[in-house]
Amino acid sequence: MNLLDEIDHADLMCGDTVAAHIQSRAVIPVEPNLVPLCFRHGGDIEGWLEHRAIDAHRTHSRLLKKVLRLRKRDDLSTALHFNAATITDNYWVRPEGSDLVWENVRFRDNDFADLALKGTLADFSKKPSRTPELTNTGSFEKCWRLENGEWWMYKAGNELERFSELFVFELCRALGFPTAEYQNSGAFIRTKDFTRGVLNFEPAAYLVGDDEDYVTNYEAFLEFGEQIADQYVELLLMDAFCRNTDRHTYNYGLLRDQKTGQVLSMAPNFDHNIALVARGYDDSPRKSDLLMELLVELEGQTHAVSRYLSRHPKPIITPELIAQCCIQTGMTVDVDYIQQFVMAGYKVLDEIC
Repeated sequence: MNLLDEIDHADLMCGDTVAAHIQSRAVIPVEPNLVPLCFRHGGDIEGWLEHRAIDAHRTHSRLLKKVLRLRKRDDLSTALHFNAATITDNYWVRPEGSDLVWENVRFRDNDFADLALKGTLADFSKKPSRTPELTNTGSFEKCWRLENGEWWMYKAGNELERFSELFVFELCRALGFPTAEYQNSGAFIRTKDFTRGVLNFEPAAYLVGDDEDYVTNYEAFLEFGEQIADQYVELLLMDAFCRNTDRHTYNYGLLRDQKTGQVLSMAPNFDHNIALVARGYDDSPRKSDLLMELLVELEGQTHAVSRYLSRHPKPIITPELIAQCCIQTGMTVDVDYIQQFVMAGYKVLDEIC
């Protein structure tokens, strides 16, 4: 029997509030302002659940499922093993007749962080317990750690991948663009949970599916106001400046208030470990590329960048600022190369202006 059939009569919860009923694979809103945005006009409950599951192709995910004694290891079963709860929102699934409350479902600790991040086999001696790792998505080995009351995600990566994450963070800070906080941590990079347990992160996929088209996304975000549309433009500008080729509809999106469901802002910029020089230094720092072309096309069809610049000062990037951001990362890189690389991307803004 498909596991979804076993919870065919269940509640989709937002904290301790019943946001919707799940009946015959249909999501029927009870509190429309509190359901995930993808369910406001229908939505696929099975697909939503499967996208909350850890990437089955990660080596450590297989170890994790084994030590937790998951009998069914498909994405749907994996997500539902701990009620489809995650760190970055307070949505979860409660079977009909259950007396579970959010306090019993939310994650308080993580005994399997080392197993998820490093494949530490000593964790095989631990008894199964609730862990956020089964809903920690993405293709890189990673884990959540609770430190001084705050959740931090640790992610594996080589030195250039970690530098790229840190540099984009530093450049965003310097330009005043919203950004998740990143820190170097030995052989890993770590980033603080930007939802802080009071916001719900909803990826752009909840609005546009897998469609990464800039115009489609810009128009979708514009429905939530010019401020949010402008934040999307800032995201695209940084992607163009630093050539973030891995922008997909699950690593950007919106932040909503958990109590009211109000959309507050775009989520801060995060996930840059396949940007800049993450894949090494080329023979020449950079030529015009697809991300620059897509930004020019967006401007031609929507005037999104011009509209942004009518409300905000033009971001100013100089070789000196780039060098300072390199220093702030605390890592050793070819600063001259990084300067040429980013300035080449920055020229797209002059072209648009």
